[in-house]
Amino acid sequence: MDEIFSIKSALAQTAGGAPAGGGADILIQIAPLVLIFVVFYFLMIRPQQKRMKEHRALLEATRRGDIVVAAGGIIGKVAKVVDANEVVLEVAEGVRIRVLKSAITEVRTKGQPVGDDEKPAK
Repeated sequence: MDEIFSIKSALAQTAGGAPAGGGADILIQIAPLVLIFVVFYFLMIRPQQKRMKEHRALLEATRRGDIVVAAGGIIGKVAKVVDANEVVLEVAEGVRIRVLKSAITEVRTKGQPVGDDEKPAK
């Protein structure tokens, strides 16, 4: 019986509780995680948000006469802005396709829009 009691008391002594002043230990353990998140934010999240904002502004500024590149590599001239989400591209003489604005990846040249009462020069 004494053996069982001595084993239990030995286990109880080695288990021990949390050391006093554990607040500093928690900060030391959390600091690397916080540092990784801060680095991740400045190197990945913030630049991506900036690119998305610039692309959104580019799409909103797309107008008739601009030469654009669509996501599939199609290069065409904006013939008409249908609505806030679609444009009509002229990819060849008399060939027009309807494309979502979100598919536009780049504006090559900003064109001068043709007025409603003016006819385009041929």
